Amino acid sequence: MNPALTQRFPGIRLGLIGGVSLVLLSLIGMVETFNQREIISDLISMGQTLLLLTAVFIAYLAAKRGREHGRAQVFGASITAGLIMAGMLTLLVLLGQAINMRQVFINASPVLFQILIFQQEELWAGIGLLLLAGALIGFSAALLCLLPHWLRRVITTGLCSVAGVGLLQDLIAPILSDWSLLADFTDLLFPGNGLSISGAVGLFIVVAALSALWSFRGQALQTRIKALPPQSRRGLNFAALLAGALVMLVLPQVLGLFLSEVMTIVGLYILLGLGLNIVVGFAGLLDLGYVAFFAIGSYTVAILTSPELGFFDWNFWQALPLAVLFGVLAGVILGVPVLKMRGDYLAIATLGFGEIIRIMVLSDFLRPWLGGAQGIGKIPKAAIGGFEFATPQEIYYLILAGCALVGFISWRLRDSRLGRAWMAVREDEDVAQAMGIELVATKLLAFATGAGFSALSGAIFATKLGSVYPHSFNVMISINILCVIIVGGMGSMPGVAVGAIALVGLPELLREFAEYRLLVYGAALMAMMLLRPEGLWPEATRQRELHEEEDAVRASKLAEGSAGPRS
Repeated sequence: MNPALTQRFPGIRLGLIGGVSLVLLSLIGMVETFNQREIISDLISMGQTLLLLTAVFIAYLAAKRGREHGRAQVFGASITAGLIMAGMLTLLVLLGQAINMRQVFINASPVLFQILIFQQEELWAGIGLLLLAGALIGFSAALLCLLPHWLRRVITTGLCSVAGVGLLQDLIAPILSDWSLLADFTDLLFPGNGLSISGAVGLFIVVAALSALWSFRGQALQTRIKALPPQSRRGLNFAALLAGALVMLVLPQVLGLFLSEVMTIVGLYILLGLGLNIVVGFAGLLDLGYVAFFAIGSYTVAILTSPELGFFDWNFWQALPLAVLFGVLAGVILGVPVLKMRGDYLAIATLGFGEIIRIMVLSDFLRPWLGGAQGIGKIPKAAIGGFEFATPQEIYYLILAGCALVGFISWRLRDSRLGRAWMAVREDEDVAQAMGIELVATKLLAFATGAGFSALSGAIFATKLGSVYPHSFNVMISINILCVIIVGGMGSMPGVAVGAIALVGLPELLREFAEYRLLVYGAALMAMMLLRPEGLWPEATRQRELHEEEDAVRASKLAEGSAGPRS
């Protein structure tokens, strides 16, 4: 295709990209599988929502690209993209009617084609509705692009809240039903499979109103808070911190057993993410063997506490310091041979270290001490006095204490002399060394600190499950933790929590769709690289660095525009 044509008419290229994406989502089975759950009862399903959100996103990008050429181009590009996407789905439906596609694509079923043509008995009536839907999606995306920023945010926030509540209805409805005062409200909101139409409209109005209120009053409120005396600001921060701590303490009792289990898994990833954030986010050392330290902490606690092996009879609290110590030592051992490596070479070397640990655990030679492929069981639970951390609602508090400790240490290290040295090494090792920073000690401390945090998480993981197995420590754990940091924001501690919730918590809540987890990971990472490369909750310095070029281009355009009339 002619590059000049696609640049002048961005709706063509983006429409083709969106059409291929929609066809792919349909043929891999996501649309049909997700269609079993309704977002709004008798109106729109989760599968249709998936197609709709993808189409709106692509059409909005087309409208945004066309904004440089005027309002007419915005509507033209967006509607063109919408029609092309609908046209490619139409071709899929017609092809499915002409030949048996299930010999190649098992998910190309009649049920899928009925979903695409809106359950219409007449094929051409359904195709007409599909093309009309494409045009309406393009028109709506163009309107959304032309709206003021605050109004666009209000509308998208309200719609996303409806989609999110409808998606998580099986979890939200039981929680609300446990409160007798909210039982009638729950029946009104969730009459069956999905939100009621009145409930969806009411939820949209409430969330949109709150978003609009924040848009108009939020900046003024932040300004007033910044204008407070330092002592008053500290008191306000302490009160907010105390309120957040109280909410976190009562959360398991409110959410129940299943959601408490999800929070424990998210908490473990936050612990791991905070450790890897020091190595990758602060010091800029790409470590793909991070799971090895997680395994070392788990196996140390298992060997010292499990009666199955019979070597020791320690409790969890006696074994925990030794597990962290062994993790720190392993971090130093890993760091020494890779001190001269950077970038891809460092990633490959650390990946090899992680595989070495996994193979050693699986080896027959170490089986009498490490259990081999059968692992180690009968690991006792952590206990304080007569209180035992046994259920997910109890283990949650152990993990919360670990996250609080590791978060506090990371926060203190970030602005310390050592933290600034790590960030200098991340920016440029040669310049950092020229400024007098000792690279050997700085790198080894980064590896050791991150490894210690990972071993702490591994120790809690072992006592949580009561057993450890080698397959729990494959390389995908390291990759998942790295994804959490990238999506949350490299070097950002709040970003680690946000990334863990987004990439670990949400898939755990939707276990019935677990086969598409890796696809969602890939799509989320691609979207992050394109739309928000700094992450969901970025570090301020990194955000400025990533947007320096964009700001420079914008400033030059403004300068040219202001200089035009004078000339």
